[in-house]
Amino acid sequence: MTTQQLVSEIQRKKSFLCIGLDSDINKIPKYLLKEEDPIFSFNKAIIDATHHLAVAYKPNTAFYEASGLAGWRSLQKTIEYLNAHHPEVFTIADAKRGDIGNTSSMYAKAFFENLGFDSVTVAPYMGKDSVEPFLEFNDKHTILLALTSNPGAFDFQTKLIDDLELYKSVLETSKRWKNAQNLMYVVGATKASFLADIREIIPSSFLLVPGVGAQGGSLKEVCKYGLNDTVGLLINASRSIIYASEGNDFASAAASQAAELQFEMEQILNAR
Repeated sequence: MTTQQLVSEIQRKKSFLCIGLDSDINKIPKYLLKEEDPIFSFNKAIIDATHHLAVAYKPNTAFYEASGLAGWRSLQKTIEYLNAHHPEVFTIADAKRGDIGNTSSMYAKAFFENLGFDSVTVAPYMGKDSVEPFLEFNDKHTILLALTSNPGAFDFQTKLIDDLELYKSVLETSKRWKNAQNLMYVVGATKASFLADIREIIPSSFLLVPGVGAQGGSLKEVCKYGLNDTVGLLINASRSIIYASEGNDFASAAASQAAELQFEMEQILNAR
């Protein structure tokens, strides 16, 4: 998917909502455990109920890897379902990969070619030769961890190096990498006050913003500092949507939660 296609979908749906499919076998409704593939059945129901409200879906691969081969099958079936039935939505493999060049090339092939995701999250710690293999793929996006929403982000990401915070150094340096136009960045919603500085460095890039909802991030604060001319934001909500109910109505409850966020986003966009 190209960036312009994503922007067009945001404009069409009046939404920049990304739904995180952090699907935990221990949290899904018990009756689904009778299904042949409970996780895929759960994901399919969530997607069917919310696809008109969301522009992106983000499975966190850890929740699938934890179940071994069965989990990978659930992940593959989920992305195949999305690509076949809702090709207009942007898909994100939240895998947080990043290794030496040859290994990164294999990771990129796994997520972009084999599974068919539009994007993958990548850690920048090992530098450009660990990231550029992901950037070689046309119309695919590499979402670089910049300033994350967890409390431990302050252990390293905001430390000064030559009078510049590390996360700012990541942003500045990554702009010089080959095919940097394929980069997006992760910025946590709980760090909304940092977004003004971030937009000074990367005014045009898309930001994936987790932390709205269960983690306490404010959509209005994120939009105040983070919106750009093309919106430039994908606001991720996971637990607050997919686990809105533990009962048989889990999908409709998820749709209700997603609709509340989408409506708030529409109001923000209309007020611009």
